[in-house]
Amino acid sequence: MVAAIGIRREDKGRWERRVPITPAKVAELRERFGIEFYVQPSPVRVFREEEFANAGAKVQEDLCPTRVVFGVKEIPSQQFQPGKTYVFFAHVIKGQAYNMPMLRRMMELGCNLIDYEKVTDERGHRLIFFGWHAGVVSVIESMWALGQRLHLEGIANPFTALRHTYDYESLAAARADLHRVGEKILSAGLPREITPMIVGVAGYGNVGRGIQEMLGELPTIEIAPSDVARVASDPATSGRAVYRVLFKEEHAVAPNDPAAHFNLQDYFLHPHKYHSTFDPYVPHLTVLMNSNYWDARYPRLLTKALLRELYAGEGQPRLRVVGDASCDIEGSIECNVKVTEPDDPVYVWEPTTGEARMGVEGRGPVVLAVDILPSELPREASEYFSEILEPFIPALARADFTVPFEELALPSEIARALILYHGKLTPDYKYIAKHLES
Repeated sequence: MVAAIGIRREDKGRWERRVPITPAKVAELRERFGIEFYVQPSPVRVFREEEFANAGAKVQEDLCPTRVVFGVKEIPSQQFQPGKTYVFFAHVIKGQAYNMPMLRRMMELGCNLIDYEKVTDERGHRLIFFGWHAGVVSVIESMWALGQRLHLEGIANPFTALRHTYDYESLAAARADLHRVGEKILSAGLPREITPMIVGVAGYGNVGRGIQEMLGELPTIEIAPSDVARVASDPATSGRAVYRVLFKEEHAVAPNDPAAHFNLQDYFLHPHKYHSTFDPYVPHLTVLMNSNYWDARYPRLLTKALLRELYAGEGQPRLRVVGDASCDIEGSIECNVKVTEPDDPVYVWEPTTGEARMGVEGRGPVVLAVDILPSELPREASEYFSEILEPFIPALARADFTVPFEELALPSEIARALILYHGKLTPDYKYIAKHLES
């Protein structure tokens, strides 16, 4: 029997134009492994249907001939087929309430679910992700938002030259534009009102690396967290550079026990033993970029209470923009209260009322809250994703999903990401049952 793989049409929104497997990879996998591909047609996908057809794929609505179906985002419950294996970003591992009906339907139909987010090596490091592109786009959009906010305040600034990421023909074009902004900062300096400009980056994973790389297009001076207050108050600081500071866990939290020392592994295992120490940095930051993973066990990075206190005084606080690439609603960035779309990506969170007002006008910080940032670079993001996914595709195409769970032959990296098998939660994911029940 010829191994057949399906690539579904993304339908979560008009901005989702990515694919998990590109036409180039389809052609390569067909030639090397004899895998057949069935691709659903799509009016918005960044790769045209002719590209898939030219690569040898069958472009058709019906994915019944396939045993394994790849997607990017969540799949509507009515589109699952009994017993089939689905590979996509399921967003269920935190027990996300909005996706429990989808998971329940997969269980009813006896489906298998493999979640990209849990494809990891033996140390738990993720192997398949769009994270780098999320970081890249978050910088472009956050600097665009800063430019718009300052312009509204009547402050001329070089960031107004930036466009939304999706308006650029390529990542190279967006990067070149940001580099030109950096050249203007070097030659003419930043506005006095935001000098020194300090950008805080929370997180150093794949998203954080994308953030750091794009900030590198600006003339930056890296400083330590311990230097933030001094730099912010020093009249000799440069207006021809952006000060960049990386915050790791040890800078943002501390043990509740004054006699204890910070231990990263202990913090991950016992976060209730720690409290946030991030508040003192916030008044000195111009932009805060967040890329940290968060769930309810951990202290928040930026709280509503702090923002109410910060914006209660006279004058305009330094903090203008919060770029939340992780986009956990009311999570690590508590003032991130709703998800936005790429063409309307920001709102102002008003500390006095708790209202989120779309755009950049208002007293509170501008919040970037797009949860599909990589979709603004659909071609580059898809090519990168397809490249790192490719090594696992042949094994998935060949796997016999009819055998008992204990006999299933999958690469260990993929086996760790198997959330459902024959419609039942696998041992590592039994904990999700309590979320299904509630």
